[in-house]
Amino acid sequence: MSRRFVAERHRDPYYRAAQREGLRSRAAFKLDYLDRRFRLVRPGARVLDLGAAPGGWSVVASQAVGPSGAVVAVDLRSVEPLPGVRFVRGRVGDPDLPARLGEAPFDLVLSDLSPRISGAYATDHARSVDLARSAARLAEQVLVPGGAYVTKVFDGELVPGLVAELERGFARVHRTKPPASREASSEIYVVAQGYRGEPTVPPEREDRRGHGSAI
Repeated sequence: MSRRFVAERHRDPYYRAAQREGLRSRAAFKLDYLDRRFRLVRPGARVLDLGAAPGGWSVVASQAVGPSGAVVAVDLRSVEPLPGVRFVRGRVGDPDLPARLGEAPFDLVLSDLSPRISGAYATDHARSVDLARSAARLAEQVLVPGGAYVTKVFDGELVPGLVAELERGFARVHRTKPPASREASSEIYVVAQGYRGEPTVPPEREDRRGHGSAI
């Protein structure tokens, strides 16, 4: 980690706020913004958090659903235990993963997955869209009718195609960039609400993604 990156991170108001409030990552503020804008999480809901490490979104979701709800967190990396959160170590796209998630269906599926960064933006953009599609395929297997799917994606020419696919399966699809996203970052979030109950994302193609975790 470069000295410049460390210095910039410590100047970041969201990073400092996360440290001050005992949150696991600045990503918690992204979900807080998305929830306030789109009313995603309700008390008693069941939430699936993909790319959960280090647990920033799971903390916010578990507080929002309360003791009558449930949060299942999935990542290839281990996540330190969180009250009210069940962790499943696994990879999105693994055909065995849905059976390991426990009681279904879910009211909300969140994906903060990121690809391994190659440094070639066209490649990283395509990988991020493929990850979003993989997460959407999983969401379509486990969501209740009327449920919602939220995914991070690197903005670019492939995003309109992803949005068009989701619009066939969801009543409303929006693109947004939370204030807590770094200004220089290309990440945006696609919010799909009102799941119609029918799969719309094409079958998985050859896996070229390279899976990562939440940032």
